[in-house]
Amino acid sequence: MSRVYINGISSISPQPERVFEGLEPHVSKENILHAVDLNYKSVIKPIMLRRMSKAVKMSLYCSKMALKDANVQIPDAILVGTGQGCMQDTEKFMGNMLDSEEGLLSPTSFIQSTHNTVGGQIALDLNCTGHNLTFTQNSVSFESALIDTQLQFEDPDVENILVGGVDETSEKFTGFQTLDGQIKKEKIRNINLYNSNTPGTIISESAAFFTLGSEKKSTSYAEFIDVGIFNSIDVSDISSKIQKFLKRNGVSFEDIDVVILGRNGDHRFDKYYDEIQNGIFSGKSQLGFKHMVGENNAVSSYAFWMGAKILKEKKIPENFKLNTLNCDVPQKILIYNQYLGRNHGFILLQSL
Repeated sequence: MSRVYINGISSISPQPERVFEGLEPHVSKENILHAVDLNYKSVIKPIMLRRMSKAVKMSLYCSKMALKDANVQIPDAILVGTGQGCMQDTEKFMGNMLDSEEGLLSPTSFIQSTHNTVGGQIALDLNCTGHNLTFTQNSVSFESALIDTQLQFEDPDVENILVGGVDETSEKFTGFQTLDGQIKKEKIRNINLYNSNTPGTIISESAAFFTLGSEKKSTSYAEFIDVGIFNSIDVSDISSKIQKFLKRNGVSFEDIDVVILGRNGDHRFDKYYDEIQNGIFSGKSQLGFKHMVGENNAVSSYAFWMGAKILKEKKIPENFKLNTLNCDVPQKILIYNQYLGRNHGFILLQSL
């Protein structure tokens, strides 16, 4: 398998980027977290911004910044993972349909509501005519995009790929998530998420995009080694599944320096993380991120951003620690995420 390097990164989440550096995090008492609005006008024409949903704004901004970070003009491919797509435009279209009593409607909101709107808008802005695919596989949507990334790099003509994950919040859909128990019923401060012992979590919106390349640069962040997806795993089998995933890459669990875990405060399913935190990774530095940025189907892309930053800057961010163990020079990072006990994703990163 071809070697893949992380050459450019950018993210937008409910926290400012400097929270990684130790900046005091934003604290919310709401169970729905909105992403921080950045200066989109600095890279996107204002006339275009008016018609863009939050997901498109975040994605186009992050895409441009990740490409700029890697000094790449146009990628050879654009791959996007999103669980819900542009839900705001979906709701807008359905609301217009009800208001008009199912009469004639403008198709604009419907056209912009499709999941591949994000990838299409990025391609139009960059004038990129290469491979463009959107993956909608629930909470492993970003991991699915990474699998395609590996396949694309088997082509020797492919040098740079733009890959990312994005999801936005929307009023009606989050209402459904509350009804079926995905969102906690009680109000909770996000930084106290891991102290809760109730069902559900806090929902959010975020975007993170990366320029992945076949060549290592002096400014590269880390090496992307592998990704794995399992639809269903018993709690008792999670350790063996991780060991098999690592073994196929010539790595043992002893070689892992840091684990980034998708704990989200849902006591029904955090037992998967308990199993490995108290087991094979009990002696490793453990990090969480959903008490900072919440939960959504593409939030593992934020963990990917964290991992890249850690390996380049050689430090463990205090705001994200789940235990007191540290690692002076992290070399290998494992990211593990699951949602509602399904769609288990593993990502392995390595320092350069």
